[in-house]
Amino acid sequence: MQLFKHLFISITLFTGLIQAETVARVMKMSGDVLFKRLGQTTFSEKASLGAEVNNGDAIKVGEQGFAAIIYLDNKSIIKLKPNTQFEIMDTRSTRSVNIEFGTILNEVQKSVTGKTFRVETPVSVASVKGTEFACIVDPSGVDQFVGREGLFDVLNKASGQTVSVAAGQKAISDITGNVMQAPASPTDYPSDPEADVPAEEESPSEREEEPESEPSEETQTQESVEQQESAPEPEEPSEPESSEEPESETTNPEPEADSGGNTPEPETDTPNIPKPPKPFGVGLGIGSATVDGVLYNQLALRPEINIGKIGVGLDLVVYIDNNGNVREDEWAKLGEDPSMILDKIMFIRYGSAQDPFWLKWGALENVTLGYGGLVQGYSNMMEYPSIKKTGIQTGFNFGPVGGELFMANIKDFSRGGTLIGFRTKYTVSEKFPLTIGLNFVTDVNQFSGLKDKDDDFIPDLFDDFPDNNLFSKDTDGDGIADNDSLELDIDGDGLTDWIYPGMVEGIDDTVQLDTDIQLKIDPFSLENNKSSANGISIDIGYPVFSNKLFSFDIYSEFNSLSFPEVVSTPLDTFRIERSGTGITAPGIRTRLGFINLSLEYRMISGSYVPQFFDQGYDLNRVSTFTTGDTTVVKTKDMIVFENVDNTISTSGYFGSASFNIFNVVDFVASYANMKADTVEINSFTAFLNLNTENIPKLSMATAYYQRNNDENPFDFENPSINTVMGYKVGYELSKGVSLIWDYKQYYQDLGDGLEPIQQTTIETAFSF
Repeated sequence: MQLFKHLFISITLFTGLIQAETVARVMKMSGDVLFKRLGQTTFSEKASLGAEVNNGDAIKVGEQGFAAIIYLDNKSIIKLKPNTQFEIMDTRSTRSVNIEFGTILNEVQKSVTGKTFRVETPVSVASVKGTEFACIVDPSGVDQFVGREGLFDVLNKASGQTVSVAAGQKAISDITGNVMQAPASPTDYPSDPEADVPAEEESPSEREEEPESEPSEETQTQESVEQQESAPEPEEPSEPESSEEPESETTNPEPEADSGGNTPEPETDTPNIPKPPKPFGVGLGIGSATVDGVLYNQLALRPEINIGKIGVGLDLVVYIDNNGNVREDEWAKLGEDPSMILDKIMFIRYGSAQDPFWLKWGALENVTLGYGGLVQGYSNMMEYPSIKKTGIQTGFNFGPVGGELFMANIKDFSRGGTLIGFRTKYTVSEKFPLTIGLNFVTDVNQFSGLKDKDDDFIPDLFDDFPDNNLFSKDTDGDGIADNDSLELDIDGDGLTDWIYPGMVEGIDDTVQLDTDIQLKIDPFSLENNKSSANGISIDIGYPVFSNKLFSFDIYSEFNSLSFPEVVSTPLDTFRIERSGTGITAPGIRTRLGFINLSLEYRMISGSYVPQFFDQGYDLNRVSTFTTGDTTVVKTKDMIVFENVDNTISTSGYFGSASFNIFNVVDFVASYANMKADTVEINSFTAFLNLNTENIPKLSMATAYYQRNNDENPFDFENPSINTVMGYKVGYELSKGVSLIWDYKQYYQDLGDGLEPIQQTTIETAFSF
């Protein structure tokens, strides 16, 4: 109760920082125009002519509408085109319009109080003293600012770069940090929304107020406001407000938090949206890479094309060894196996996560379902470039219903395996944004994580001919397969096994000479050995409060994992049937300015661990242990739950924090502590990213560390099989040319104890 008491006090203090004073009024409108008042979480109030616009209010215009508001002190006008949403925020020194998406036209007059007028988007900030300009904000992460009169500056938040825009010019600013100035054509400036609305669509009240001889817009605006200010209250609409939502309004489900615990603002959730920096780009990489434990020189060409909502990125790499030989696996088999072309595609994407339909094909780097109880931050790129995987992720949004589906590796699916996840969610209404979600995930066959170069369903570790899918077994070890017609002595006992017609003169029939052939047992096959892992979860969440400064969400989640019995032949691998559940009740997430915090109380029973399918899942999905002549295959759950009593129950806490310090450092960390009478399990993850724009010669710098479901995740000197770490550092040699060092490390027990597996890529990257 003390925790909720302090949170209530915090909410009160934060909301009290903003005075709900009237700063503007609605001077014109048509169609769907809604208010979200300060302290509210939904756009539930219909706008009306003359309505007050208070400090901290947000306005949204639907697909069939427009609006114009006028500030009371200096008569500045903002016009909103259809599909636009923004929020007004006034302080003593600044007047801010925070636009989430859409198009606004600004006619800014000089401030009588000396305030600076700012238009802020998720990507950029435009600062003006008095001018006329337009702002177009695309949810994909690209802003356009077009000047008509005066001068203003545009700052890109990611890079800190600023350009000045004058009349007849425009600025383009994107999420990757690019901002540039260019000439503007007359068609670049958006049309006036009033001119876009047919006369028959205007409301009767608007037509009645139009004078026969219309004065200039500025004179008309000033007169209307003076009349409104002299009146005690604006005239009420002819019809009372309805508590029902407008029919043309599309209700979007409440977004969940991303893997870092960051809760996006409602209706602009774009957590997994790739944001292309430009229509066409080419990256060139020259350096070295470790593939299958061998160091190669690499030459990589990575073009990227973006047309509208469609984006395509290719990964055209050639690996050359120290003898000058090209690694044939990359290109030689394209003629034999057309599916190899999938390895050359880094990604194909369509749309973004808030669209009615969106799709991504190829690299999947941060997949989270719901609140992450089952799938949290999964990536199919952890083994790249040694193993290239082609995944697919897609989703839909239709009113209050949304969904998402992903498949980790399409090629793996053809072998009867791969990780598949599905989520669907339903939001009750915009006024009552309670969201209920259902998640399902399954690894169809964990054994398919074993490498199989020739795709004959016999993993390379057990295949005597890993590069030839016609042969797999060689009993006598002479290099000739048992089923090869050239093999005359299968078991190598010195006796010819068979005499076939034509081999010996005078013998026309097949004759078996060796009647006691001792064959090697058939190798481990994916067709005959299955090990699945299944999970299902239900979650429910509600955004208690949300504005630009503070948000508070509460949620609960039920998770279940099950592992059917496994008896593997011919290996000595056995798994009893296991299952377990985990409950989060309650879970809270809050945002305090630049800090995001989350806290969960967890209760676990049996064979369940949170985030079982995590970022490093592919690294320990299946492991092999060889001692002498014995090889044992174990899946992740066989290792994690090896000494766990399936009836044991644990409980504990999970907490995470993420923050951005002065747009220089992004840091995310989480910790979980679960205890029972005789068992203690802990997890720790951390991620660090530096904004290198203001750091000389450094083009990128990121690092991560993960150690989940371990006794002591902070024992850095003694890593475990659950440890995954890495970093990526770029050194700028000259403008557009960087030396990039990409390093990953994890651990496997290869039979003689734990050994580090390291993957290093060093390349010189050119950006055109």
